[in-house]
Amino acid sequence: MIIRRGAEAEIHLTTWLGRRAIAKHRVPKKYRLPILDNALRAARTKKEAKLISDARRLGVSTPIIYDIDLKEHKIIMEYIDGPRLKDILTQVQTQVQVQIDENVQKSLLRKLGSAIGILHKNNIVHGDLTTSNVLKRDEDLYFIDFSLGDISDDIEAKGVDIHLLMEAFESTHPELLDEFKYVLEGYSNEFKAASEVIKKVDEIVNRGRYMRA
Repeated sequence: MIIRRGAEAEIHLTTWLGRRAIAKHRVPKKYRLPILDNALRAARTKKEAKLISDARRLGVSTPIIYDIDLKEHKIIMEYIDGPRLKDILTQVQTQVQVQIDENVQKSLLRKLGSAIGILHKNNIVHGDLTTSNVLKRDEDLYFIDFSLGDISDDIEAKGVDIHLLMEAFESTHPELLDEFKYVLEGYSNEFKAASEVIKKVDEIVNRGRYMRA
């Protein structure tokens, strides 16, 4: 069963050895030559699976990879049964009103920042950091969808990651913009070079203002 379609992939709810699982299938692009399309989809599938596994090895919660099929350009992974962070922060979870204690919210945001700090200090850039790509199960935050991710020690790339998350807060959680400081607090506690990245974020923001002026 398809539960989501994106520009690059379809997300299917399936089973794997009797367990509920997610199958992420990179779909073909008709505008590309078939041989190039196959090579690109295989490379991107392999790269994403590695990023997910590397992040998990470092202590950041991600779905367990069950299988990788490079011929079918498919990753079979653990199904995370939990709400999106987006839904928790907006206090809406599938028709059920969720009340969030202020201290719990701060803790969640610090935990989010800390996990991003772990990724960045190990040069993993997520590439699409939004609260839609973080799920909560029990006390853990699970990062999903590394399809735009990369391995990079570039401060700019890490700054773009944080800036994307800031933009997600501005558009989706504007009432929590003042609370973004707790994300940066968790990030700084985990990543020694956080101040350099935050400075780069300021540059990116100012660059955007200049372009719009």
